[in-house]
Amino acid sequence: MKFYMAPLEGITTYIYRNIHHDRFPGLEKYYTPFVSPTSNHDFKSREKRDVLPENNRGIPLVPQILSNHADEFLYTAERLIEYGYSEINLNLGCPSGTVVAKGRGSGFLSDLEGLNRFLGEIFDKLTVPISIKTRIGRNEPSEFRDILAIYNQYPICELTIHPRVRADFYRGRPDWDVFEEALENSVNPVCYNGDINSVEDYERFCERFPTVEQIMIGRGLIANPALVREIKTKQAMSWQEHIQYAKELQHAYEKIMPEIPVLYKMKEIWSYMATAHPDSAKVWKRIKKTKHLAEYERVLYTL
Repeated sequence: MKFYMAPLEGITTYIYRNIHHDRFPGLEKYYTPFVSPTSNHDFKSREKRDVLPENNRGIPLVPQILSNHADEFLYTAERLIEYGYSEINLNLGCPSGTVVAKGRGSGFLSDLEGLNRFLGEIFDKLTVPISIKTRIGRNEPSEFRDILAIYNQYPICELTIHPRVRADFYRGRPDWDVFEEALENSVNPVCYNGDINSVEDYERFCERFPTVEQIMIGRGLIANPALVREIKTKQAMSWQEHIQYAKELQHAYEKIMPEIPVLYKMKEIWSYMATAHPDSAKVWKRIKKTKHLAEYERVLYTL
């Protein structure tokens, strides 16, 4: 099985990726949070820092683009190719209201004619492999048969399917029946994404889908950074590793952020890691109440 880290906006930036890759190696790919094309054909400064090769040395990284205009996608992809990237990922899964309102991300899935034209142009003109991360529809799972018929017209190097519709956001269970149908009918390699949060989740998935060879994990890896190691070796993350990981992240963020944003960033990460270890929840309850970084450190450094 190949394991990938899914992009999570605001969290899985180069700071996070570098520490995770160093502490918990074993992932075949990391995906960047989406890059949005700009009118002046350049990256936003934050996005540029995130994709610069010197900030991602040794990390098997795939940049992800969010766009519904072929020309925008193509000029952004060409810039990324100049940086040395050999695969470009298209985001057709983001459920954010502001993204969907502009017909991008999972919002693009309701315009199949436009999506077909878009894919035709980018596959015709781009010189590197294109992968796609998709949901199964905007409103209903039944939409995916027509969506998959479009995907099957193009040489997608890897089709990552999150089997929820946009309207689900992250609620409810992923629709494994639709994923099974997609697995049977896709002419392109399929990767699974959705609610692999534990070894038990992974084993249940593999029992039903023994032929799947790629899994992308997002929130489950933020909650438990050692999840892939635990799946492979049964070695769970120790409490000492958990705390050391949090400390390293804090110190790295302090080099590029003021104090209050660092505190907010660490609180955001701890909101996921509250389930990582039997002692995590009670520590998270204390961290939630902190209003200054010094208070946060007193909680963390007295454990």
